Amino acid sequence: MSADTPKAIQVASNDEIKALGFDHNRLQRVREKIINDIELGACHGVSMIAARKGKVILDIVEGYAHKENGEMLTSDSVFVTMSVAKQFTNVLALSLVEKGLLKLHAPVAELIPEFATLGKEKVNLYHLLTHTSGIMSAVPPVAPEVLANIEKLLEFACGLPLENQPGERVNYAILLGHSIIAALCLRAAGNGRSYAQMLSDEIFQPLGMINTSLGPRDDLMGRVCPVKVSYKDIPALLPPEAVEGIGALLASPGCELPGAGCFTTAHDVHRFSEMLRRGGELDGARVLSPAMLDFCTRNHTGEMRNILFDMWGGTRNWLLYPASLGVGFFMRGEGNLPGLFSVMNSARTFGGFGAGSTGFTVDPERELTLSFLSTGLMEDSYHFERIGVIASLLLAAMTE
Repeated sequence: MSADTPKAIQVASNDEIKALGFDHNRLQRVREKIINDIELGACHGVSMIAARKGKVILDIVEGYAHKENGEMLTSDSVFVTMSVAKQFTNVLALSLVEKGLLKLHAPVAELIPEFATLGKEKVNLYHLLTHTSGIMSAVPPVAPEVLANIEKLLEFACGLPLENQPGERVNYAILLGHSIIAALCLRAAGNGRSYAQMLSDEIFQPLGMINTSLGPRDDLMGRVCPVKVSYKDIPALLPPEAVEGIGALLASPGCELPGAGCFTTAHDVHRFSEMLRRGGELDGARVLSPAMLDFCTRNHTGEMRNILFDMWGGTRNWLLYPASLGVGFFMRGEGNLPGLFSVMNSARTFGGFGAGSTGFTVDPERELTLSFLSTGLMEDSYHFERIGVIASLLLAAMTE
């Protein structure tokens, strides 16, 4: 498999930007914010695409691919997705639900009998997609060769008790949950393929995401930005050495870590976001139905908070707030909430985000998508805030 050169992004002219409902001068505040963040050392570089009604209004490439080496970002730079990989796996799983090959309500153990131990008998795909399964939230304490292998990590998961009863609370599973979802996909429709090949066949190739892969792909590695953090000496979900260690693992040959380990470009994340905005179809390739996305992009976790983020109540003095998780996506929801989305985004806005560096949002009411990849990972709460600020600047430039 080899990557082709992607078609150049066609950015709307000033007249087109005005016709799309934007004040061109106010729109430039987005670029100014990104440049300021890089100059202050908050991050190292950013590749970002924003579009309305499928028309690109901003295509920003600023800063470094590898700051220590002085290597600058380019439009075809390849990034580690971190947790944005979860949405690729989520969409694959949901497409199999639409085909009748997986069921949201069926216990995992129907396809993976060995999973039915130590209270996990009732855990289902819906629980895994909403982070309410009770499966281990933290990075599993296993050898790298186990973490990077779906079947070996599944075997580890089968021997674990739950942290809570299914549906009882939201506790974001950093890595383990999505290896279980991937194992379900393979049992249901793998047909002898690796999971990387399955994702490519079912999601990436149909959507023209020609520079995206699960695990390292030879033709992409020369353009990959290394995983380096920009923070130190502050409380974080994962210390810098752990984040950079996971980054090194993701680049190792044969690594399949569906919760974090895809490689991609801003152009490809933009295509994925546009597919979702268009109700599950792009350029004639339908991956999901509008009905499925309508079901999934609602708040399915009510007022429950995300336990993983409780630390920010202490380190940032934030009030605790609802997790607002859909089935496979973060949701904007209602209220004055910190980060991830702008308070100006419509309530049904949804998206995905990855450790201190990546994210995408889809605002269906305003027909707006934002695709964001960066180098020099920030501590997660500051990254969430940054995405919210950028989204606010984008929305504040809208005149209709």
